[in-house]
Amino acid sequence: MILPASFYNRPTLTVARELIGARLVRLLDGEKLVGLIAETEAYIGQEDLACHAKAGLTKRTAPMFGKAGRAYVYFTYGNHWILNAVTEREGFPAAVLIRAIQPAEGVETMLKRRNGRDTFGPGKLTQALGIAKSENQVDLTESGSSLWIEAGLHVPDENVTITPRVGLNQTPEPWLSKPWRFLVKRWKII
Repeated sequence: MILPASFYNRPTLTVARELIGARLVRLLDGEKLVGLIAETEAYIGQEDLACHAKAGLTKRTAPMFGKAGRAYVYFTYGNHWILNAVTEREGFPAAVLIRAIQPAEGVETMLKRRNGRDTFGPGKLTQALGIAKSENQVDLTESGSSLWIEAGLHVPDENVTITPRVGLNQTPEPWLSKPWRFLVKRWKII
């Protein structure tokens, strides 16, 4: 079942946690590629100094101010596309960064696209799935699109680690230490 817009139109931290174990699905050249979401981070509002929205409404950040359940895909570090799912109400900039997946279907294709390397990293998973600028603002709640998120595995709280977000460099406190990162510590499913 594809996750509906109402799933995303909730507090970002709730969505970030509940996306753990969900199925990220990509149709690429007629092949269905699926990865279980293994790591997420929450970015919430203009006050969050680690969030792109701190710059306000710009051409780059406009998707974050849009409808819940849309993709926010941006280019970073000069060579990586990064995938986020927009959350909360329209006009309030918030999103969940998808940081890692565990390949589940189309594994050979994903490994080939990654030269045999893993998909644990936001740029690595977009490379494995062929996600780029063309997926920016795609509706993640529609099966007719090339990218969506489905309900997946239930991952119990005891199997999820919560930590501060990573790679924030010079982000000041308290934003640097917000425990807004969720990752699977093991895939024991109940």
